[in-house]
Amino acid sequence: MRERKNIQGKQRSAEKSVRVLPHSVANGKTAKRSRSTSASVEGDGFAASGRTPLGVRFLQAKPALSSSRQRLLRQILDESNETFFLSSREMGRRYDVNTATIIRTIQALGYEKFADFAHDLREYFVTGITPYSAMKAAEETDQSVADRVRQSVEKDVSNVHELQAGLDADKIVEIANRINLSHRIVVLGIDFAASLAGSLAYGLVRLGYDADAPVGSSGVVQSRIKIMTPKDLLIAISFGRGLRDTIDAVRSARSRNVPSFGITNGDATPIAKYCDTFLTTTIARTSFIDSYVAPVAAINAILVACAHIQSERSLEHLRESEEEYASGTRWFTDGQSR
Repeated sequence: MRERKNIQGKQRSAEKSVRVLPHSVANGKTAKRSRSTSASVEGDGFAASGRTPLGVRFLQAKPALSSSRQRLLRQILDESNETFFLSSREMGRRYDVNTATIIRTIQALGYEKFADFAHDLREYFVTGITPYSAMKAAEETDQSVADRVRQSVEKDVSNVHELQAGLDADKIVEIANRINLSHRIVVLGIDFAASLAGSLAYGLVRLGYDADAPVGSSGVVQSRIKIMTPKDLLIAISFGRGLRDTIDAVRSARSRNVPSFGITNGDATPIAKYCDTFLTTTIARTSFIDSYVAPVAAINAILVACAHIQSERSLEHLRESEEEYASGTRWFTDGQSR
């Protein structure tokens, strides 16, 4: 009975942290092993490409792993939605092996501590969730729509707190310095990330930078990249697996010696792999849509740094629009004709 309470407590803690999937673990056994939100090493192209820290370690260590260890790791990864919150002892009971076997297996991947493996397993699980599977899993929980709304806002706040806790202000200043040295800045973001790219580019233009966020087809994006030079800067925004057009643009810029900077959500994503430098922010979500609150906060921090690095120039450009702000033509007033 005590063991059951212990596992259920970990289960509630995991749900509070990730808030996407209900678990059905009792007495170390699983009532139903769902694979709907897992990221199979063999079956999922994202995981198989090693684009998470755990995926990278698995692929690197695989040739040296025994067949039994490979099978065990595949099971753990395939069922990551039900294993990421387990202790080494609970994981051993789940797969009918002793705790020492679990420890030796994760050590074969290069982990010194099980806690480090568990952290990467959680990231592996969260990163592999698709919008459909995330919402489907959320629907399986017994929550009202109002509960989901509150939960979503709580996750947004949590993501910003995570950004704040790990903030490297000096790195933000370095990014701003690199932007300041660039002749032209192209900010690339597609789909939901387009709003982030547009906000960053617009903010830079207001400060006097030659920046734009191209929109349109992949041909438009690639044509824009082709006229960039090593004196320019490409800022690419994409998360997780990365959208093909965004990654292709970064690789094209790299082949032309155009400096690049990325905003992404992990150090094993394609953006992190192909950009010269990158900034990571969490986009952890509670339902189908990624939370972009932390990336927006990071972009605001970059704009603040850019403004104050060249404060005189920034004030000059802002002063030019001061009259426009003071005039009545910019703002809506009642009785205004259409």
